[in-house]
Amino acid sequence: MKHFKKLIRPYLIWSFVIIVIPILLIVLYAFTTGGNSVLTWNFTLDNLKKVLEPTYMNVFLKSLVLGVITTVICLIIGYPLAYMISRFKEGTQNLLIMLVTIPMWINLLLRTYAWMNLLADNGIINRFLMKLGLSPISMMYTDFSVVLGLVCNFLPFMVIPIHTSLSKMDHSLIEAAYDLGANKVQAFRKVTLKLSMPGVINGIVMVFLMAISTFVIPKLLGGGQYVLIGNLIESQFISVGDWNFGSAISFLLAVIILIAMGIMKRFDKGDE
Repeated sequence: MKHFKKLIRPYLIWSFVIIVIPILLIVLYAFTTGGNSVLTWNFTLDNLKKVLEPTYMNVFLKSLVLGVITTVICLIIGYPLAYMISRFKEGTQNLLIMLVTIPMWINLLLRTYAWMNLLADNGIINRFLMKLGLSPISMMYTDFSVVLGLVCNFLPFMVIPIHTSLSKMDHSLIEAAYDLGANKVQAFRKVTLKLSMPGVINGIVMVFLMAISTFVIPKLLGGGQYVLIGNLIESQFISVGDWNFGSAISFLLAVIILIAMGIMKRFDKGDE
């Protein structure tokens, strides 16, 4: 046991340096003034109050709406897909889940550039349409391109937790429901759907949080027209140089993430 404690010390030190210290700095900058060059120790709530200004509230609202749309589409596509995968034998399930997760092995930036190549005015899709004698469609820098990019990148995070809940389900309960006179719709609604809800909630939380916090996809597929929470944080730190306000936004986003993680943990306990 003592030897094990010695082995984890480097990990604890490294975690403190790359996780704890940055978090403390974010909190410090969020509640102080002075910018990135001079830090004063004067406590202030001005940075958090600034978030309530209409310009920034619109960014939060737009991020939430886009996050909800992305999450709903991922759920509509992801649940049937996870359900179909769970009906196969274990070996086939593992293969299909691997196929679902393969895109996650590729860097997010590369995947987004691939979508840009597909959706561009002179991209693969429009070139194919023109060969068929059809007019090209303007798809880049639209709501469609941004939502499509978000859904395709985050869909696996909806499928995997739902599949996990479905694969752990006792299928004898469904048979018992049939024996008690339930039809397929009733058995699905009262047994399958209810038992898979922990996975559904986990998938919803993960997809929603990633959709509202990402900045690469809206920036590239939206052509700079979409400023979401992630883009706002990036601009405050890199372009504007207002580290205090950027930290305040990051702090609020972290609070949202912690609340979401608490919801996930609660449903995980329910699943157990």
